[in-house]
Amino acid sequence: MKKECENLVEEMNPVEHYSSFHIEDHEHKERDEYFLNSSDKVRFFFEDCAFNSKGEPVMSKHRSLNRIGHALHWLCPAFRKVTFSQKVKDLISSLEYEDPVVVQSLYIFKNPEVGGLVKAHQDSTFLNTDPPSVLGLWFALEEVTLDNGCLKFVPGSHKGPLYECLKRNPEKEGPSLIMEGQKIEFEESQYVPCPAPKGSCVVIHGLVVHKSEKNVSSKPRPAYTFHVVERKGTIYSPENWLQPTPEYSFPSFNNLV
Repeated sequence: MKKECENLVEEMNPVEHYSSFHIEDHEHKERDEYFLNSSDKVRFFFEDCAFNSKGEPVMSKHRSLNRIGHALHWLCPAFRKVTFSQKVKDLISSLEYEDPVVVQSLYIFKNPEVGGLVKAHQDSTFLNTDPPSVLGLWFALEEVTLDNGCLKFVPGSHKGPLYECLKRNPEKEGPSLIMEGQKIEFEESQYVPCPAPKGSCVVIHGLVVHKSEKNVSSKPRPAYTFHVVERKGTIYSPENWLQPTPEYSFPSFNNLV
């Protein structure tokens, strides 16, 4: 997976992609559209520190990337092989999912010294179903430590409510995306760090509160993650930011040979 990811980055022009994902306030609409239209594509997202105020890169494209998403599981052979492997199928089946589908996938770089923090969140905030069914599988591609930004979880928080929901804005005016709900507030002492050896798979309940700190080490913390939802007996919210397209449906484990 790391090799295939490197090949994708080599083919990518950082300035062209950054022009569609600018961080200036007056360009949020364009940035949101780049994000919203990525469900069936391979797109590149950068660290805030990767470019200067003029939109010019200040570091190499390999170092500047935050993540790649959101259809690696479908469009890239190495990622597809892992996502739909028999081990993964058996794991999801053991959790009593009857018609699981993959809705998104991400390669997260967390590069040395620049890999930014990920604030406290629940995966169901971004991929909401009724009833909740989101499941994240997170694969450590290198050793994960306290220094290079390991995941941190609030034990028992999966039994609580969904605090926030990211939704598409139905109004023509204003931002394309809106966040509704109650801000997540837990004391730092309530978070439990989760270091993991290379090759580990961390299974993440959609309602569990988790985060990760900035990578302050000299070692990378790359990870591959994808999210599954149950299609049988649930409703995937039409307000979710990520939606299937007329040409692309979320692939089901049950329909793959």
